[in-house]
Formats: sequence, C-alpha cells, structure tokens
Amino acid sequence: MDVFPDGFAQNLTEGIVRGRYRDSQEQPAFMNPGQTYKFVIDVCSTSNVFRKGHRLRLEISSSNFPRFDRNLNSGEESAFARKPVSATNAIYHDTERPSALILPVVPAQ
Repeated sequence: MDVFPDGFAQNLTEGIVRGRYRDSQEQPAFMNPGQTYKFVIDVCSTSNVFRKGHRLRLEISSSNFPRFDRNLNSGEESAFARKPVSATNAIYHDTERPSALILPVVPAQ
C-alpha cells in the first residue's frame, strides 16, 4: 500500500495463497497447529512512484472475502463448508524463520 502523508492508504496490488495449497495447487496438504510453514506469495507485478512523505505498508490477512472465497478453517471444501473454526496465525521474522518482502527498486532519473 502507498500510505500518503495524510494517512490515506492506496492499495497497489495483492496476492493470495490458501494454506492447504501452499506447496501445490493440485495436492492439498493441511497444516498442523504449532508447526511453522513457509509461504511464497506472488503479489503480482506493479510499479509505483513513492513521493516524498509517502510510506510503504504491507498488510497480511487471513481473509479477503468477498474478493476471494471464504475460508472457514474447517478443512471442508469451501463450497460446502458450514462449520467455522477459529484460526490463529503468526508471522515470524527472527533468525531461524526470516520473512522478506522483495521489492526491486528503479533509481530516479
């Protein structure tokens, strides 16, 4: 997101990975509570000029309904899921489990 000096935030792009498909779109694999998993999320190509005073913000969410199908965290197929289950997610950024946002920078001309 491009955050303007007045606080207005403009969405620049987005990406999504459903947990069970983190390794393969064809072979779903459920996640186990307490275990750490690696996710690679392609946020699609875009570009933006960040003006003086603007900031970059990365937002990570467990949901983006109705833009994407809902996820009730029950393991049921999304189209047939009826019983919601609470999920707690954590993003680690320590030495053993580093996180990164990779942004190519084009120098100003």
